[in-house]
Amino acid sequence: MTSLPDGWRWATLGEIADVVGGVTKDSKLQNRPDLVEVPYLRVANVQRGRIDLSNVATIRVPPQKAARLELQSGDVLLNEGGDRDKLGRGWIWQGQIPGCIHQNHVFRARIRGDMLEPRLLAWYANEVAHKWFELNGKQSVNLASISLSKIRTFPMPIPPVAEQSRIVDILEDHLSRLEAGERAITDAIKRWRLLRASVLQSSYVGPTVSLGELSIDAGYGTSAKCDYDGPGLPVVRIPNLVDGKVDLSDQKRAIDKGIDLSGLILAEGDLLIVRTNGSRDLIGRTAIVQSGITAAFASYLIRFKIDKTRARPEWVQLMLEAPKSRRVLEEMAASSAGQYNLGVKKLNTVEVPCPSVSEQERILAEVADFEWASRSIAQYIEQARQRSTALRRALLDAAFSGRLTGRASDMNLVEEMAGV
Repeated sequence: MTSLPDGWRWATLGEIADVVGGVTKDSKLQNRPDLVEVPYLRVANVQRGRIDLSNVATIRVPPQKAARLELQSGDVLLNEGGDRDKLGRGWIWQGQIPGCIHQNHVFRARIRGDMLEPRLLAWYANEVAHKWFELNGKQSVNLASISLSKIRTFPMPIPPVAEQSRIVDILEDHLSRLEAGERAITDAIKRWRLLRASVLQSSYVGPTVSLGELSIDAGYGTSAKCDYDGPGLPVVRIPNLVDGKVDLSDQKRAIDKGIDLSGLILAEGDLLIVRTNGSRDLIGRTAIVQSGITAAFASYLIRFKIDKTRARPEWVQLMLEAPKSRRVLEEMAASSAGQYNLGVKKLNTVEVPCPSVSEQERILAEVADFEWASRSIAQYIEQARQRSTALRRALLDAAFSGRLTGRASDMNLVEEMAGV
């Protein structure tokens, strides 16, 4: 453990708080009239730095369990399960919903007396202790978790009680400024996305033609097994469709070198469309094959060869990405057991605008200019987001090492620690 300022000490979470797990849902009990129905928080409700109450489920439990697990204002909630980056994520319950309890994948830490300000625990677990959760969490096939006994050993730096209020005041002042900047960044991202959608929609002009009429050939890819060390031809998969192009940096190859993929080798200008996926957002996503690509394509993609005398492949791609087409594709995708699907027959019926080729090229050039400018804006926004994240972490590192003084010079130290 790192050294602490005079008067500070290290303590485990179990030494300063009562830490308990929540309720495990038993579907067999949910129709029993002798049980009480209460609201309960799940991992999705316990976000980093906030409690999301937009969708709170209910559960039936024995009355004594509801009473034992009822949340109190000041309880710190920390996730113990889910994706690895969710371990330790959480915030403070402020009594928003009377009688609310929590599920088994959410720990409740109720600090004893005035040993520690709850916000200090929440900030430290959220922003400073990532490494501890990474080292102490366990990863199964689809789930990361940390045990109740282990989280009770979570090490927490404890400032003197009189010092805690001062640190909280300083942090809230600095964090409120960072949060205002982060809200501005979030708003900028939203405006940029709306602007891009507006540009795409405004390009949606001209008489419409079905995709089938614009295509001279369409077909499905290979279901051959692939591996990173396969000896055969590279096979383009959904992860290789990046920003509307084919990116083979994450390359898998057919395992059977002798399999005949000659009829599925991609050519420059081929339009690839995602036909099946568990995410509706990915259905109908596209990529244009650029020159220099020598690869086949997987069965969950469909290749369209566009008649270039009638339409530029890039134009068809642009029209399929327009909001109106996206709505059509998502509504058209049939769902079976959580898997969305499109076929060639359905895609052939999708109508897209088809002005003259010269008009297509003029609009494509204007959109390219916009995309070039928007990439610069997006890069600037991402840099601002990364800077804010680094500053937040450095600020809390400074706070929990006793280096915040409350003076204006604090941010100079924080910026130096963050390397920005």
